[in-house]
Amino acid sequence: MIKVWCLISTLLILILGLNFSANAQNLNTKASWLNAAELYKPLLIQQELHPRAVVACVKSAKAYQNWTVERKSDAHLFFSNSIKSQSGTIVDFGNHFTGYVTFSVDNFGPKVVDAAVRLKFTFAETPAEVALPFDPYDGLLSRAWLQDEVVTISEVPATIQIPRRVAFRYLKIEVLGSSVFSDFKISDIVLHATTSAKRIPEPLSNNALTIIKKIDQVGLNTLKECMQSVYEDGPKRDRRLWVGDLYLESLANSYSFKNDSLTKRCLYLLAGLCNKEGIIPSNIFERPNYHAQNNPIFDYSLLFNVLLKEYVLATGDKETALELWPVVKKQLEIPEKYLLQNGMLDYEKAGKEWWLFFDWNDKLDKQASLQGNVIWAYQNTLELAQLLGKEKEVADLIPLIKKMSKAARKNLYDEKRKLFISGNGKQLSYASQAWMVLSGVLSPKEGSVVLKNMLQCKEIEKPGAPYLYHYVIEALIKAGLNQEAKDVLINYWGGMVEKGADTFWEVYNPENEMLSPYNSILVNSYCHAWSCTPVYFIRKYPNIFQK
Repeated sequence: MIKVWCLISTLLILILGLNFSANAQNLNTKASWLNAAELYKPLLIQQELHPRAVVACVKSAKAYQNWTVERKSDAHLFFSNSIKSQSGTIVDFGNHFTGYVTFSVDNFGPKVVDAAVRLKFTFAETPAEVALPFDPYDGLLSRAWLQDEVVTISEVPATIQIPRRVAFRYLKIEVLGSSVFSDFKISDIVLHATTSAKRIPEPLSNNALTIIKKIDQVGLNTLKECMQSVYEDGPKRDRRLWVGDLYLESLANSYSFKNDSLTKRCLYLLAGLCNKEGIIPSNIFERPNYHAQNNPIFDYSLLFNVLLKEYVLATGDKETALELWPVVKKQLEIPEKYLLQNGMLDYEKAGKEWWLFFDWNDKLDKQASLQGNVIWAYQNTLELAQLLGKEKEVADLIPLIKKMSKAARKNLYDEKRKLFISGNGKQLSYASQAWMVLSGVLSPKEGSVVLKNMLQCKEIEKPGAPYLYHYVIEALIKAGLNQEAKDVLINYWGGMVEKGADTFWEVYNPENEMLSPYNSILVNSYCHAWSCTPVYFIRKYPNIFQK
């Protein structure tokens, strides 16, 4: 009996030792990935900018969110006169920029300033943001994201940098307190704008439509602003690396700025911050140190595999992909516990245990989207495995894709209407049609019929944000509906351009300009990464979009 217990104890020690060794190795590997990410941290390019004009906000029922701006004067006139007599002035930098603002104050008139001065600065991405009062604030996100700063200046003259980084086009300056016996002026405002986008992208074909050129330029500006030391989702709010945004940014980058080392850095960061089960985080913070937010998103985690495949295709860097291959295989384990015997995913269970995103639309049923998304991710993982010579390690995906595709067609495809349904309510949505077509459940000819029916269907849930519209256009191109893809891009992103967008917005519903997932348009992000994808489409498919 003693010998048996000794044997059992020895085995337990060995098992525990092996587990400890594996965990230690895993921790060491993750640390090395974070070290690699640090090596690829870019030096930010700085540009010194000054206000270009003084403007006034004007209410207009025809303008986006009912506000527009009108030019009043050149900026130098503002700097030449007393700020006390110009409290509430709005200066315009001419475009959207991200960076740090420094301002200088000086005496104005014969008397030296004899008391502290208090100023309020309000930075805005859109006219409505500078026109509407921030308080009372009833948004669902932190009031601190709103870009207003109160600065007290004890001594004049002085030059002061506002500590926080800001993302804006318009700046309103108000005097909150000053001496009645003296006067002062703002003599200069300087924005040190930052980005890690270095290369100047190639110009589009001369044959491209004017609206296509405008959409491309606004898309490039959106991407440039979000390319900081990581691909940020929005430089005003969140300011993090989100996987869904990263994937679309990296696609656009591959056909424009070609800063592939930034993509590589982000891949290493995600791998280095995966949780103890090896699941990729939905988003990560850089500061005060690298750390993940603990809210994994099902559809975002699987994007890591697709992102890595596209990175290899863009760069040929198989070495990095081979190093991160264990992370790829870990993501494949996520859908396993939800796969039913009939080939369908247990949507209800997955929805209880995960955040299923796909779009900013609370009405959206995501059953069909989830099924299509997983099949699509499996297919892309197979393609990555083929690039790396790892096909045998994921050979079981081939029959699995067939089984899930057959189940999707049987359970989700309405043969009469030639559309996919989703959930118990048999909902019709753009999301369901796009993800089913992208997954290849139907033949290209059948997919073409489905998407034509989608575009003509009146009783259908449309996308709530540019993020889903990316996958809609991908699906249209996959089905050979090139003109329809071009039309959707022009109508949707061109709609933002026509409404004055300098950068593309996080949320845009042409039928509801006041839409906000956060209960306040003031906290919406008006320079948002997932909106930059026209750059990818226009430049990857010139025969479709530049003719």
